[in-house]
Formats: sequence, structure tokens, C-alpha cells
Amino acid sequence: MTINTLHIIMPVKDSLETCTLALQHLLPTLDSPKQLTVYNDFSSEENTKRLSVLAEKHGFNLLHWAEHTQHPSPNYLLTLQHAQTKALNANAHLLIVESDVLVQTDTFQRLLQEVDNQTGMVAAVTTDRQGQVNFPYQYARKWKKGRMKTSKRLSFCCTLLTNQFLQKFSFTQLDTSKNWYDVFISHKSVELGMENYLLTDTPVVHLPHSSRPWKQLKYTNPLRYYWRKLTQRLDRI
Repeated sequence: MTINTLHIIMPVKDSLETCTLALQHLLPTLDSPKQLTVYNDFSSEENTKRLSVLAEKHGFNLLHWAEHTQHPSPNYLLTLQHAQTKALNANAHLLIVESDVLVQTDTFQRLLQEVDNQTGMVAAVTTDRQGQVNFPYQYARKWKKGRMKTSKRLSFCCTLLTNQFLQKFSFTQLDTSKNWYDVFISHKSVELGMENYLLTDTPVVHLPHSSRPWKQLKYTNPLRYYWRKLTQRLDRI
């Protein structure tokens, strides 16, 4: 498959400055802006208007979940299910790029080059602006450079889910009580006999938790983070 057979999605929850920067990096790499669908997950009224202006200016698809569901944010499950249907209908791979990730000009082509018939998922390693591997791939900091087969979790920061994997597992089967699904889906790919890869020589810049700053507590005050996570039932994986 070529790059025009990618269905690319970007979930967004406020943090429009970071999202705008992410779009500035992403859009020039596409054959058509219509390859991209941005899912607005109950951003503020002001940021929703700003997203609409960006979509009109650049021509990408924009879906406002507030117009389709009363389920509160996060709506990652709905996003994944909707995106899977679109990708399968287009006979395309699904590529997820978070709104706090800055891709490079060759990122998507590099991901595609590493896909074969046995590939379930392939992800670009994340770094900070100084090039140091950061969340969520700290486990790979000492790995050698290249395509590294892994059974560990692949985050959805910048990750391609192959069409053959999408055909094998329906996201309608995902647990509705959870908020995030990268861990489960990564393991499901391996369980189905497919191979997952982390490209440690294909970095993207990650600016973690820009849309949910309370999650920074995980690093600055972990006790407070886990207390809030447990008592408020947040961030369920």
C-alpha cells in the first residue's frame, strides 16, 4: 500500500495550540487533507470554533462528538470504532496520530515500509524536543536502532494499525468500561498471531498530556495522581 491508502485520525480535546502545531507538521506530508479525520471530543465552545476554522482552511475532515453522542469525554472507544469502519470501507490501514505529536516529513512512509502480511501494528518511537526517548516508550531507551519486534504495549501516539489486523478484530468487542485501549489492542494483535514493531530509528516529538494536564501529576506527584485516578475513576486502561 502507498501513503494514499492510509486513513489517518487525530483525536482532540482542547489544547488547540499543541493541536495546531501537530497539524502544521502532519498536513504537508499528505497527498490529500481528506486522508485526515480530526475527532473533536467535547472541546470548549471557543476551541470547537477554532477547530472548525482550521478544518475549513486546510480541508481535513472534522467530526464533533458533541453532535453525535451524550457520552462525556473521553470518547476513544467511539473514535476507534468509527475510524475502523472508515478504514475497512476504504481498504486502508488506520494511522492514529495524537494531537500532542509532531511527525516528520517521512514518518508515514517509514511506517508503511515496515508493513508486511504478518504485521499487526507498527509505531514510531517518541522523543522530547532534545531527541531523548520519552513517555510512553521509556522501556525502549536502550534498544538498538531499527525495526524492533515487541510484545510490549504500543501507544497510539503515532501508530499504524494494519488493514489485515482491522479485519481480524472488531473494535465493537472492546470493553466499554475502559477509557483507553492501546494496551489491550497491542496484546490482542499478538494474541491473533500478528507481529508488532516499534521503529526506534523513526522518532516523533511527543508533548505528553497537553489536553489533560492533570496527568502530569504522574511524574510530579504520583501519589496524588493514583489517588485521583482511583477515586474519580479516571484514565481506565
